[in-house]
Amino acid sequence: MTEILKRNKALSVSPLKASQPVGGSLATLGFNRAMPMLHGSQGCTAFAKVFFVRHFREPIPLQSTAMDQSSSVLGADENVVVGIKTIAEKSRPALITILTTGLAETQGADVHRNVREFRAANPEFDDVAVVAVNTPDFTGSVETGYAATLTEIIRALVPDAKEAGTLPGWRRRQVNVLVSYMLTPGDLEALRDIFEQFQLRPVFVPDLSDSLDGCLTDDDFSPVTIGGTPLSEMATLGHAKATVVIGASLQKAADLLEEKTGVPTYRFDHLYGLHANDALISALSEISGLDVPERIERQRSQLQDAMLDTHFMLGQLLIAIAADADLLHALVAQVQEMGAEVVAAVTSCNTPLLSRIPVASIKIGDLEDMELIAKANNAQLVIGNSHAVDSAERLGTPILRSGFPLYDIIGGYQKTWIGYRGSRQTLFDLANLVINHAHEEIPVYRSVYAQKPANEASAPSCH
Repeated sequence: MTEILKRNKALSVSPLKASQPVGGSLATLGFNRAMPMLHGSQGCTAFAKVFFVRHFREPIPLQSTAMDQSSSVLGADENVVVGIKTIAEKSRPALITILTTGLAETQGADVHRNVREFRAANPEFDDVAVVAVNTPDFTGSVETGYAATLTEIIRALVPDAKEAGTLPGWRRRQVNVLVSYMLTPGDLEALRDIFEQFQLRPVFVPDLSDSLDGCLTDDDFSPVTIGGTPLSEMATLGHAKATVVIGASLQKAADLLEEKTGVPTYRFDHLYGLHANDALISALSEISGLDVPERIERQRSQLQDAMLDTHFMLGQLLIAIAADADLLHALVAQVQEMGAEVVAAVTSCNTPLLSRIPVASIKIGDLEDMELIAKANNAQLVIGNSHAVDSAERLGTPILRSGFPLYDIIGGYQKTWIGYRGSRQTLFDLANLVINHAHEEIPVYRSVYAQKPANEASAPSCH
């Protein structure tokens, strides 16, 4: 049984987590012509925007209700209503999400009522979807904010089967795919390729691979997202043959979608490593009614060969991991599959998934906690986001950058982790880090009993 170690200090010394509004914004950015609006001060939105711009290296559409001292005390309902109307008039987005911050939640904002007031006063914008979500940043993390926002978008935009007349399986090749925040745009591109090899048509909800994949566009500027899941697809989810859910954090969203549509659901905690991908491929073969393509069989054999090649470096390796729950579970599963030992596991907040992660204990805390636990247990490698680099340097260990944000490397958002190919590359990356930081070479031994001619007696021996 995994022991969950609660926080035991009043502040974060070296923060691990990104906030719920950041997660909610990330979910929104996966829809076409969308605009997240944070209900809080301008500084709240500015910090979130900095995270996104440094991670994706792209312009990010993000708005703020710009609460000031007066509205924080007297109420900021007008900020929300006017903000929605201004965005709708100027940018004409398909979707606006209203995401609360700690300031708005402490002030007592009711953004759901604000949306109803906007609807009543501005019927000319009925074609603009507006979804309000409570995402206070004093609790939860990017993972929980992403999941909560996706749940509310499904609640608002997916019609009930009885009312819409949708029929599961009517679109025989469509598969709905709910994807966790931990899947990168590169992961989604690879996942689309896997589905298409089974002659299936995946509808990703949301789809960051189409909106934040680093693609140049013809437009010099767009005030809303370009690419992503079109809102028109949300009305078709009830016609799909199956729903595939990747990430334990999306269980509530998956339950709601199944309740609304009646489409059968296949659930996966992650797609890291051999066993997890075997489960996905078996499910896709069942859904499609097709045998596994030879190309995928070959990729599986390549992963098995990589496991043989790298087990000398990764077996019994002592690893420290700092990540949100979904990603923590995925990374733990993959390194344990190689015989490595996770000696420090730190996450940002408590979730039901933690009790199922097979490690001795998980600390809910920050990167300082990870550093102290890793040092006490002689960790040899660290896995974490860019904020963990300083901790790894102080520990004298290599670091595999993973998670959000990744701001000190180029293309981190595009790295592929999932599938047989992504898992194979992760093993190579881990093994190379171990090789390049090895400090345990066996010193050259020179025997005092070596027999040498007199003229070589003072020369160093090669034996």
